[in-house]
Amino acid sequence: MSESPKSRFQRWRASTLAPFRHRIFATLWWASLASSFGGLIQTVGASWQMALISPSPDQVALVQAVGALPFFFLSLIAGALADNYDRRLIMLVSQWLALSASVALAALAFLDMITPASLLWMTFLIGCGAAAFAPAWQASIAEQVPREVIPAAVMANAMGFNLARSIGPAIGGVIVAAAGAVAAFVINAVSYIGLIFVLSRWRLPKPERSLPPEPLGTAISAGIRYVRLSPNLIAIMVRAVLFTVPITAVPALMPVVARDLLGGGAPTYGLLLGGFGFGAMLGALSSAAFRARFSSDALLRGLCVVAAFAMLGISQSPWAITTFLAHVVAGFVWTLSLATFNIAVQLSSPRWVTGRTLATYQTFAFAGMAAGAWCWGLVASEMGLRPALAIAGVTVLITLAVARWLPVEVARSGSLDPHVAASFEAPRVTPHESAGPIVVTLEYRVPEANAVEFVGVINELGRIRRRDGARRWSVCQDLDDPVLWTERFESPTWIDYLRRQTRPTLADQDIRRRLSQLIEGERGKMRRYIERPPGAAPLGSDGSRLEPLDDTFGHG
Repeated sequence: MSESPKSRFQRWRASTLAPFRHRIFATLWWASLASSFGGLIQTVGASWQMALISPSPDQVALVQAVGALPFFFLSLIAGALADNYDRRLIMLVSQWLALSASVALAALAFLDMITPASLLWMTFLIGCGAAAFAPAWQASIAEQVPREVIPAAVMANAMGFNLARSIGPAIGGVIVAAAGAVAAFVINAVSYIGLIFVLSRWRLPKPERSLPPEPLGTAISAGIRYVRLSPNLIAIMVRAVLFTVPITAVPALMPVVARDLLGGGAPTYGLLLGGFGFGAMLGALSSAAFRARFSSDALLRGLCVVAAFAMLGISQSPWAITTFLAHVVAGFVWTLSLATFNIAVQLSSPRWVTGRTLATYQTFAFAGMAAGAWCWGLVASEMGLRPALAIAGVTVLITLAVARWLPVEVARSGSLDPHVAASFEAPRVTPHESAGPIVVTLEYRVPEANAVEFVGVINELGRIRRRDGARRWSVCQDLDDPVLWTERFESPTWIDYLRRQTRPTLADQDIRRRLSQLIEGERGKMRRYIERPPGAAPLGSDGSRLEPLDDTFGHG
């Protein structure tokens, strides 16, 4: 029996509105929506203010550039901070920074003391606040709603942002025309108050930390290493770049389409911008229905085809109405695809590194957008607007060509939860946390019939160990006893060794169980060493000591 339209609508409404049943998510959503409106109104005011105080077009263009620049350069730092410190506090500090810069900007404009340099600096600081806020905010979604509601929560946030982007600039234009740029700056400053109030009252449970936070540089390199050694995340990042570079042609060339292809002015541009934003909201609202029916990879493949048709439609359309409708479709694809990439990153990252993987994705996405905007601007200048949009439409299909080798896959529910290892037995001599390197060796006796399969499995386990922080990993076979294999790897310090014990996930245990089926006995034999430089005093009276393993094979 087929499902009635009424029941389908009820199911869609239940899934779409599910995040709003959680009070903290709902209050943060409304507060961040107000802040998004304020930010877009501020951008309009800043651009107009720069046009008044500087005759140079490049100075006006710099307003947009310096506002986006922090997202490219600060994302990884912000992600590392979000994974190691109180996310609520990071969000609060970032909002206070943006509020302070907004108040200073409003004061300078009110006192008629503003200069191009001060306007750009204040805009840059506001952008720094937004860049620091984003990874902590996105990573904290899992603390606002249950895991099964995360996709709907991500889409709800995307819907809110696109709602603001659809009508925020128009509201900003009305405010600037009626009351000047100062009013826009004041409204932006006020828009932060609600978010600061909600964050101040949110009592986020503090995670139990048995180890001190990682140093910032170490945390950043750990995040980059985790992404580099996670094939599924690499696939998401590459696919995101291959998609964003061509699709960015639509918003980047939208003003020129309004002026040159449609022969219009600011109202025409506003109409196209509104159509793009309306399509973006439709994409967010329909996400639950599409995700229930298609996998992430199948959905993204289909969206690539739709994006190609939308861009080809814009390039060939002779009428304003078809151009408008093509922009609605492009906006739909834009939000649904980018949010799907975002969801895939969140659901494919364990909690200890989520902020950094999201920040890495954000960096890739912004790089793709920046490169795409620059590239299609050059192509349009050299070849014309219609050919540029047509080429961009064909280029987006490249994603389909690589999808076979780079599928976007999402980890199954619960598989990235931490693996609770057997009780950790401390060594007889406990080194200082900064002492090291710590060397671990594991010996396996592998029957000759299992040797070929063992090599493949042990190399996959080595990738997991290196992803989680092990260095100088290697495996060797004994020449005098060929069934004896030795795995060796290091941790820079004892505290790094201890951190690595907390990082294996339930999914990682599958490879360890496969290994147990290939060796004699259920366990390898593990020894732990600390390198001693020339002249160093011995740590204890004993030499190396055989240690039991920490889990099925030991995390090592």
